[in-house]
Amino acid sequence: MSVWAVIVAAGRGERLGLDRPKAFANLRDRPLLAESLERLEASDWIDSIVVAAPPDWEEPVILLAEELGCGKVVESVTGGATRAASVRAALAEVPDDAAVILVHDAARPLVSEDLIERLLTALNEGWDGAVPVLPLLDTVKRIEGDQVVETVDRDGLATVQTPQAFVATALREAVAAGADATDCSALVEARGGRVKAVPGDPRLVKVTEPADLEAVERLLSPA
Repeated sequence: MSVWAVIVAAGRGERLGLDRPKAFANLRDRPLLAESLERLEASDWIDSIVVAAPPDWEEPVILLAEELGCGKVVESVTGGATRAASVRAALAEVPDDAAVILVHDAARPLVSEDLIERLLTALNEGWDGAVPVLPLLDTVKRIEGDQVVETVDRDGLATVQTPQAFVATALREAVAAGADATDCSALVEARGGRVKAVPGDPRLVKVTEPADLEAVERLLSPA
């Protein structure tokens, strides 16, 4: 079974206050993207990798992969204005005989082998896709302006992470439909795909603001 990984790395990083894309934010004296590249390169489950890079940063991505010895990286494509557009551009470089496609955000650098295994196991059980989730621990309110208008029952609600894994045909058909969404699972769900929720990983912090980078650095530091 051929498993390809798509790394979405086209985010601009404005909320980090950077003069460069988020994927090239400094994490322990190297680009944030390096962590995801190395981890997917080392994974026994992943055969090949395509990166959706920020415009004009396609070559630096390839140079970084070469510097890290990431031989699984076969292409760096120009990411789009939206997440779905970036995934669409990357999928064009994934061969038709790929069985499974794993979509991961460079903004979540601490992807683990155990999580990848949970996702792929779900696909082997017959699901069209699988996503990692974490339970909501806080009370959830619906807000209009400054006013609280409703307390939402959090039973059955969860936050969703990446990577997300899909049967290749299901993902291709969903992305080709041209819609946009905050994650690939929403596109697959919209076309009737069956997506399984698997236990997520609290270490998969999403880097959005400077404090998030600091949190990832702490998780990488020896105890």
